[in-house]
Amino acid sequence: MSNKQSPIEQEFISLYEELADPLYRRFVFKISHAERSKDLVQETFTKCWEYISQGKEVKNLKAFIYKIANNLIIDEYRKKKSISLDFLREGGFDAVAKDEDNRIVENAERENVSKIIDRLPSKYRDVVTMRYVDGLTPGEIARVIGETENTVSVRINRSIKKMRDILRIYGKQT
Repeated sequence: MSNKQSPIEQEFISLYEELADPLYRRFVFKISHAERSKDLVQETFTKCWEYISQGKEVKNLKAFIYKIANNLIIDEYRKKKSISLDFLREGGFDAVAKDEDNRIVENAERENVSKIIDRLPSKYRDVVTMRYVDGLTPGEIARVIGETENTVSVRINRSIKKMRDILRIYGKQT
């Protein structure tokens, strides 16, 4: 029995070591639940491995992993909406208020930042999230989204400017 790994297995393991922590931070930032975020990191890599082990070609494995992660985040939002509606039907608004009070207080800062980021156009939202939540460099972001590093840097700078503008507007409203 050989312990020799194929090039795709080596690349996959290397990407797991590189991306597990940034993906975990991304999931926590997006869904605000640490244990579920750990599960989603594992699910991301499991789905990726299942896909490539079927012999299907992936041109950019890192971009593919982020695509899977983003789809899982969307699925979580859909589930959360459904669960919240069911909870309201069963327990009423008072039960929701009591259960959510502590979580709202604990996550207020993250939620405010998230709201500001969510107000950005998607091309800006994606790069600022990859840069400051996932910790990717502009060069890595460029490879993930298929743009030049210069384009990514410009988008990051424009994102920050737009966030400042949103903060100014938001500050005037409160």
